[in-house]
Amino acid sequence: MVEIIKKMMSIMNDIHDKIMDKFGAGTYNFSDKQLHFIIIGIIGILIFAVTQIVFKKLAKHSITAISFIYTFTVLLVIVFGIELEQKITKRGNMEFGDIAAGVNGFLYLFGIYLVIKLIVYAIRNFKKEKRKK
Repeated sequence: MVEIIKKMMSIMNDIHDKIMDKFGAGTYNFSDKQLHFIIIGIIGILIFAVTQIVFKKLAKHSITAISFIYTFTVLLVIVFGIELEQKITKRGNMEFGDIAAGVNGFLYLFGIYLVIKLIVYAIRNFKKEKRKK
């Protein structure tokens, strides 16, 4: 897990350095904070645009799908934060397996939720059909 994070950090630092070389000196002369403002702003608005399109299509079918995506995303941030906190404070082991186990726990319980939801839906439809007759 530590190796994966170090590799990701190295890639991000390389990208950061290339952007700083291109825009931090010379004719543009942006500061690091200005570049963060611009780049993160652009990334954020692109993510928002894609999310807006996808969620509008999903909303026509199921709000549950949107809730799942949101929950899953927040959960990933939380579990990575917990593992990083354990690494920083040395009050546990930072392991990718812990992240996978936590996410798998959510997916398992969400699967149970979906099964229950489908059973309730089937019972309601059965009762409606029975009343029509």
